[in-house]
Amino acid sequence: MGFYRQQILPHVVDRVCGMSGLRRWRAEASAGLSGTLVEIGFGSGLNVQFYPPEVDQVFAVEPSARAFRIARKRIDGSRTPIERIGLDGQSIPLPDQCCDVALCTFALCTIPDPDAALEEVRRVLRPRGRFHFLEHGIAPEPGVAAWQRRIEPLQRRLADGCHLTRDPVSMVRNAGFVLDEVSQSYGQGPRPWNYFTRAASHTSG
Repeated sequence: MGFYRQQILPHVVDRVCGMSGLRRWRAEASAGLSGTLVEIGFGSGLNVQFYPPEVDQVFAVEPSARAFRIARKRIDGSRTPIERIGLDGQSIPLPDQCCDVALCTFALCTIPDPDAALEEVRRVLRPRGRFHFLEHGIAPEPGVAAWQRRIEPLQRRLADGCHLTRDPVSMVRNAGFVLDEVSQSYGQGPRPWNYFTRAASHTSG
């Protein structure tokens, strides 16, 4: 699985997560960001085109060197300086309270310890710093959720640990963030993979 995970999967994720049907979701998740941004799960840079002009610096956390190479054209075409500063969202190499905003899209489903990653996001955000996220997760319909539970073991194996049954709203709220806006609905495609949550939150203090 090493070659597949390191060399093939980043291209698959770039293609699947870069589908046109996700553009609106990414644009809405990025709206309102400003100042210094840390992006957890930067991937192949699919959010770069949606950064508002008010974002003046991006610190990218991304474990895959191949994904970051795929992102190079997007990075080079961006008006916003982007620096890869770490590999692991569970341990962000930034000082406390150094970022104004944080962004995470389709990464909390895969991070082995999302609670640790969210604690790190809180640590690096300034008081009242904003955290925007876009994730897929457990569906509200019992029938869809049952299929998600059946499929999840194979999904995790083929998609580098990606879970179908995590609840991003509960995770973010339990991490101490205050939810300001939450939008949930199905996107295009098979329902077990496409129950999306887009939300904006902030740290207390």
